[in-house]
Amino acid sequence: MIEKDVLDRMYKELLEEKIINQLAETKGIPIRQAMDLYYRSMLSQQIFEGSYGIENMDYRYLVQDLIENEPELFC
Repeated sequence: MIEKDVLDRMYKELLEEKIINQLAETKGIPIRQAMDLYYRSMLSQQIFEGSYGIENMDYRYLVQDLIENEPELFC
């Protein structure tokens, strides 16, 4: 039987993968650059910590939120 902690970690990893891919597609940037932007964002920290249940939101919404609320990452 898989433990809840393992499932949570796997779910977050998949969510992060989807966010990075969507960010790369939306901004027309390479995956490596999208990954760097994501891991420097407050969003990545919030997902890691499980803040506000943010990890349960749709990845497309989270990408739009990242672009709108952390514009300094894209300068």
